[in-house]
Amino acid sequence: MGTYVDGRTSQNASFANSIAIPILVVDTPQLFGQIGLITDGVGTNPRVILKGTISVQLPLALVGITVTIVRGTLATDPLVYSATSTFNLSILAPQVITFSADDFLPTITPQLTYTAFISSNLLGTIRVGPESFDGILVSD
Repeated sequence: MGTYVDGRTSQNASFANSIAIPILVVDTPQLFGQIGLITDGVGTNPRVILKGTISVQLPLALVGITVTIVRGTLATDPLVYSATSTFNLSILAPQVITFSADDFLPTITPQLTYTAFISSNLLGTIRVGPESFDGILVSD
């Protein structure tokens, strides 16, 4: 049975259409969430459970949206999760993207930092909210 060690939430936008942040550079990760989990008291077999949601308004074109999570603060840090969704031309309403990821047996430091990024392969994508990213650290 797992023991709860720490949990954090990064809530950038709580409501639909509450922000309008354009993605201005194609295929370049844009930060939308970051958490730091304190590892004091962690036992054996540590694991981090991550989840989140982000909503985007898409241009009227075939577009691919990628969500990535790294252990660290930079897009080049160790990759924990990556997924790409491709949307077609007929989608007019904002699209909600949800994700769930796990990091098994991370190297334990005093704080584990996780950062969530979004990127688009086409200009015209706008982050519109809600945006949320959270995680918990458990161990045996």
